[in-house]
Parts: sequence; structure tokens; C-alpha cells
Amino acid sequence: MDDQNKNLLIATGLSFVVILVWFLLFPPPEEQLQDQAGPNAVETVESDTAATPSTAPSATTGSGDSPAAPAEAETVDAPRVAIDTARLGGSISLAGGRIDELILKDYTTTLDEDSPNVQIFAPVGGDNPYYALYGWAPGSGLGLDDVPGANTAWELESGDTLSVDSPVTLRWDSPAGLVFRRTIAIDENFMFSVTQSVENAGDGTVSAAPYGIIARHGEPADLKNFFVLHEGVVSIADGKLSEIGYSDMPDMDVNRNEGARAEVTQVTENGWIGFTDHYWMTTLIPQQGAPFKQAAKYDERRDIYQTEAVLPTLTLAPGETQEVTTQLFAGAKEYETIRDYEDDGVVRFIDSIDWGWFFFLTKPIFWLLHQIHLLIGNMGWSIIGLTVIIKAILFPLAYKSYVSMAKMKELQPEMEKLKEKAGDDRQKLQQEMMALYKKEKVNPASGCLPILLQIPIFFSLYKVIFVAFELRQAPWFGPFQDLSTPDPTSLFNLFGLLPWAAPAPGTTLALVFIGILPLLLGISMWLQQKLNPAPADPTQKMIFAWMPWVFMFMLGGFASGLVVYWITNNTITFTQQYLIMRSQGYKPDVFGNIVSSFKRKPKAGGDAKGK
Repeated sequence: MDDQNKNLLIATGLSFVVILVWFLLFPPPEEQLQDQAGPNAVETVESDTAATPSTAPSATTGSGDSPAAPAEAETVDAPRVAIDTARLGGSISLAGGRIDELILKDYTTTLDEDSPNVQIFAPVGGDNPYYALYGWAPGSGLGLDDVPGANTAWELESGDTLSVDSPVTLRWDSPAGLVFRRTIAIDENFMFSVTQSVENAGDGTVSAAPYGIIARHGEPADLKNFFVLHEGVVSIADGKLSEIGYSDMPDMDVNRNEGARAEVTQVTENGWIGFTDHYWMTTLIPQQGAPFKQAAKYDERRDIYQTEAVLPTLTLAPGETQEVTTQLFAGAKEYETIRDYEDDGVVRFIDSIDWGWFFFLTKPIFWLLHQIHLLIGNMGWSIIGLTVIIKAILFPLAYKSYVSMAKMKELQPEMEKLKEKAGDDRQKLQQEMMALYKKEKVNPASGCLPILLQIPIFFSLYKVIFVAFELRQAPWFGPFQDLSTPDPTSLFNLFGLLPWAAPAPGTTLALVFIGILPLLLGISMWLQQKLNPAPADPTQKMIFAWMPWVFMFMLGGFASGLVVYWITNNTITFTQQYLIMRSQGYKPDVFGNIVSSFKRKPKAGGDAKGK
């Protein structure tokens, strides 16, 4: 075996070991279901709520100090204002005027008939509180009791149910003689418009800074914790994208002005900030083109993750009224919906989708997948179609790589002769090999370079299929009714032929008794190996023999859509490589290689023992 093939095999074996260790340290994410509160959930006594901002920006620079935030508060049950649109349900609590109950009518947690709808926001007092609240940080002439905060008892001034074209207005009269109003409107999708106004009915000039907060108590119940996917804070500040994972927020530096672990950014023109999960997102969007302060915070004592947008301080003379409008996105990360909001003026809102490092590849790849899906209407066939198109585009690179490998195979006899001639003289061997390459016009590196160029493309394709919202509960055919979950079939019941249920996903039995898609994945990898004879080295031969089946079990717990992609990619790669080898005069003995892999090697001394 020549040194280059030997090095290639060793590198492949080491890569396998690295991937195996990685999968042991970072197993595939398991589907976790979150308890969902119904539309009529009752808010119990609250033990704690998000803290109000401890700094208020000035009217010009967006910086400056204000009195500290109030201590923890408790609030009894409060009246609610219903939210009812074609796509959203829920309610607003008049305690703090919080938007703290929001249900997506279009989406259920599972495909079961009795499955509850996905709930984005949940009130304090239940499981995983998550809500948006608004208020005012007091400035000159005002104290904490003079401005509305997290637990202010608002009154409903107009409207009875928040729906499209039917906003509601809340009112609170301050002890300082100020009248605060909050008008909440909603569109036909997931965007709220919150207009905060203040009327100075007092005798003196006062100032205050309006703010918006999204608070989440504890990590999400369905947190994936998978390196391919970002979950946590996502923000845009003057064109710069920033991401902070939930696991990284407790490690943020303590900000003295904020009194908590925080990262604070002064935005001069355009920006937004919020939380992103795998398929859902909540985002505060101040008026674009205006300055504000955005912050990501973590309260260690109460385990509250918080994002906030604090707008410039407004100064009001006696009798003056001022107002400011911000937006709140709370819903599904639908590509077309988010793109439409960006077209309407939310700067770089499409980047709220996790495109990753190779965004210049993932964006066009996703666009292509989206267009194919619109044309075909079936995500399973769309993934196959996308993989075929990508492989066709990359075929020239693959052809060059396989041709180079074929030429290297043709030179094997000559290279063996050079090794025998050079003996232990490594320098002479290298010189003779370079002369041979030059004579035959062969570049040893030309086979590796095309493969390296394809790696970021196929990683981007993998990333797109993993993060795409369109994959969630997307049916293919037969038992494959949700391509975002693992293969529902199992060897345990012969893929549904036997009259008992398959093991539950995530269990040891489910890992052992794999489904039909992982099995096809293993077979496709195994057939790809059989294009070439097994290596002579026993260790390398053993590694190559086990590799497809180890990968089969490791990747079996991944989303079905990803496994469909891998099977398709392996099948096309096998076909391309076989045809290119034939075109170069080398006929792969696939059947012979398969038969030889089942032959047992005779034990040493077997003949002597039989005599």
C-alpha cells in the first residue's frame, strides 16, 4: 500500500474516532414535550417577576442613571383581556399589563389528535413562566411609585378583546398626576404594536424612559442543547448580529449599573433583541432609525433570563403628552412571515433564523429548498430533490477528484517498483515519485482539494435541514409523518408488521432496534465502501468494516429528514463514483468485494492441525 493511501486510511480512521467521541459527549437531541397551559389558565400568586431596568437613557446620548429597580413583588390574581386572532389565542394580565399567555392556534406540540397547541408565553405561577412587559423607568421629578412597573394594576379603558383591527387600551393614573396609557394592537400573524403614552397633568416638569422586557424563568423545557443550533439571545445592533446561548448567560460579567450579569449595547439607529428557540421566537423591536439601549441579562438568584430595550428619556412639561410605539414579535420562525416583516422595515430580521457561520451558503440553499417545497408540496421529496441538485452542481469537482484517484490507482505498480528500488532512501523515493507525477501529469493533491471544497457546502445543507422550521411536523409518506423527529419505525416490530408498538424514542430499546431509514443509511455507507477492495492492514480493515454500522446506530436518533438527506447523498455518491471509475477504465468489483467481506480468513496453523 502506498504512503498516500495509507495516510488517507489513517486519517479516515482518526476522523471516525473523533466523531464517535463527539457523539458520546454530545448525543443527538431528544424530543421533550412541554406541559401546555390551556387558554383559560388562572394566574396564581406570583413569587417574583422580572426586574425593571436600572438605568434610563438620556434624551440625546442614550445613557444616564436612574433610581434602582424595585424589590421583588407579589401580585394576586388579576383580570385579563383576551387575545383572539385566527393564529393566536391567549390573554393579557392587567397586573403589569403583561402579555403573558400566548398560544399558537396553527401548531400543536405533537401529531396526536388530543395534543395541545404550542404555548409561547406562560404566566408566573405556572410552569416555565415567560412573558413580555412594558413600563417606564423614572427620571427627574419622579419616584418608583410614580411610574408603572411589573405589577401595576392597570384598568381597561377601551376594547374588550385584542384582535386584528381591534386594539385595546390600558390606563393607569399615577400618584404624581400623570396619566399612563398603553395601546396594544396585533396584525394577522405574530406582530404586536405597543404604544406607550404619558400625559403630564401635574404642575412640574418630569422625565421618564419607556422600556420593554421579555423575561423567561429558567431555561426552555424543550431546549435542544445541540451545537448546530443557536438557542438563547439573538440581537441586531446597528447592523451587527450577536448571539448569546442560554448556557453562556450565567457567565456574563456583572454590570454594575444593571445590578446583574448583563451585556449592554447602545444602539444608534436600527436594532432589535429577543430570545430564539428551535422553532419559536420572541423579539422586542423599537422604532427603526431611533437610538435605544438593549441589554441581555441573567438574574442568578431568581434564575430569570431577560432581554430589554430601553428607549431615550422623554421630558414632559405640565400639560404635555408624549408617546412612543414599539413592536413585539412572538410566534413561529416562518421564513416567509419573517421575510415580509423585514421588507416592511425590520432591519435584518431574516437573520433571526440561525444561518450559522456559512450564512453565504445556507441562505441560498434554504431558498432553493423553500422553492422546491413550494413546487412539490412534500418536504421529504424536496430534501431528495435539493440533494440531487446540489450533487449535480458539485459534479465537476467530484469528477475531478475521482479521476485523480483513478489515475493514482493506475500508477500503483510503478510506485511499488520505485519503493523497491529506493529501499530505505526516503529522499530518493520522494524525488522519483515527484518525477513520476510530473511525467504522467498527475497532481496527488488534486483528489483531496475538491473534497475539501465540498465540505462547507454539505455542512451548510445539513444545517439548513436541521434548523428549517418547514421541517417541523412535515409529512413524507406512510409512517413518516414528522421529518423533524426520529424514524418512528423499528426492528422491534418488524417495521409495523408485528402487532405491538415500537419502543419510545430516546430509550435504549429504540437505539438498539433502529428504524428502516437508519438501516438504509448503514447499507448505503457499506455499499459505498465496496467500490474498492478492503485494505490489507487488519486494523484498517476492521475499522472500515464496523464504520457503517456504528454510524447507523449513532445517526439513527436524528431527525428523519436528516437521515433521508444522508441516504440520498450516499446513494448519489455511490452512483457517481461507480460511473466515473468505469469511464476511466476501472471496473469496480462491487459484488466480489461484498462476497470477500463475508469470507472467514483461515486461522494460522489450521492445515497443520488437520494433519
